[in-house]
Amino acid sequence: MTQHTPSALRRNLIRAGVAAGALGGIGILAECSRMPVEPFTPPTPALPPQTSAQALTWQNWSGIQTCQPQAIQSPADEAAVLQLLTNSQSPVRCVGAGHSFTTLVPTPGQIVSLDSLSGIAGQDGALVRIQAGTRLAQLARELDARGLAMHNQPDIDAQSLAGAISTATHGTGMTLPALHAKVKALRLATPSGQIVEYSEQRLPELLQAAKVSLGSLGILTEMTLEAVPAYRLRRKVWLLPVQDMLDQAPQLARQHRHFEFYYLPFTGYAAAITHDIATSAEQLRPDSGDEAMLHSLKQLRDRLGRFPELRRWIAKKLINPAQQETAQDQSWKLLSTSRPTRFNESECHVPQEAGIACVREVIQRLEQRNDVYFPLEFRFVQEDDAWLSPFYQRASCSVAVHAAAGEAWRYLVDDIAPVFRRYEGRPHWGKLHAHQAGDFAALYPRWKDFLALRQEYDPAGRMLNPHLRQIFGVQS
Repeated sequence: MTQHTPSALRRNLIRAGVAAGALGGIGILAECSRMPVEPFTPPTPALPPQTSAQALTWQNWSGIQTCQPQAIQSPADEAAVLQLLTNSQSPVRCVGAGHSFTTLVPTPGQIVSLDSLSGIAGQDGALVRIQAGTRLAQLARELDARGLAMHNQPDIDAQSLAGAISTATHGTGMTLPALHAKVKALRLATPSGQIVEYSEQRLPELLQAAKVSLGSLGILTEMTLEAVPAYRLRRKVWLLPVQDMLDQAPQLARQHRHFEFYYLPFTGYAAAITHDIATSAEQLRPDSGDEAMLHSLKQLRDRLGRFPELRRWIAKKLINPAQQETAQDQSWKLLSTSRPTRFNESECHVPQEAGIACVREVIQRLEQRNDVYFPLEFRFVQEDDAWLSPFYQRASCSVAVHAAAGEAWRYLVDDIAPVFRRYEGRPHWGKLHAHQAGDFAALYPRWKDFLALRQEYDPAGRMLNPHLRQIFGVQS
């Protein structure tokens, strides 16, 4: 296959005009090769407790969820977390980066940021004690400085470790589990003002219960993560007609350490992305991504949304299927990405053997709406044993659909949910979904066990908000 530089690819793609204005070529590889990793900037500390009559307002990353809490607290250490839980009787919800799209955080009570509980607290070989508020971007850099790395990473690294673990955040790889599977011990501040500690040696069953708990059992303060020796990856990105991609996806997932694909609506093409262990010290990075793909796909939608067949025809003229790009660097520099364009997202995890059939139907549903342009993401995840993990004892495929922030998004749930239900989809806890309390017992074998444990830890429901009360079937 012919190799082109990224700049040449873009030049070759700028070739068509549509309607009143010129439409640039679809620079798919500029985006799917991921935005460059920027130097990590510590998050701005959370606001102090509210003392004036002016109401506080909190909103999530995409702006879709907002609330006016009594206060936003930022305890300095574990002792302060315990004091907060002991002295306050109002509802308490933790927040990390606010990257959840569901109403996991909004509360009329107190929002607690763990940003001050940040950094590596200790190390014993590959076992690393990490404070719960540490952002994944910071953690990746601190581990790298110690010659270590996370076994895998999600495609966004802004989240706090506690938030990522509590919602079962994952990357991609048929033999790679989600982040929480590598948590070997944790410390939890309970609503009663106690610290409990669980590990694989001490109360391992409760460790599996507490890993993915949606912040409903208390406040995580520290986790022990099993790291791996730092490693380098080589990435390859290329385009295939979507039907070829769907046919080849299972085999590609078996052949590569990491495999995923993005389907580009109304183009007939998907972009495959693989990462494998690099065998050389070469560093190779393409030109920095400029979101050219999203911009071009949006232009196609805006100008030709009423003419889907013409939109497809133009897209195929603009896309050069011979495009291919490679990159090579440290794992953390390639696996996670910067996302300047904000969006809303729905994601479900279906049994791996049903993944291709499910995503075929999701693509069909998406393209029944002419306003769709955001790519669909498809990934593989290994099974694990956390009680509320969507991957509990089930190797899975993840199907994620997106809509730009500020645009219609309800269809992500209303139109796609029936497909996910048909394939026994378990929703990503941080992504928009249509599942109700009555759905979960059939999907999660340990669901009733978790409900009983939650009731024992928090009988007054202080760690709950309206969303979690609905999820767990708890009356107000």
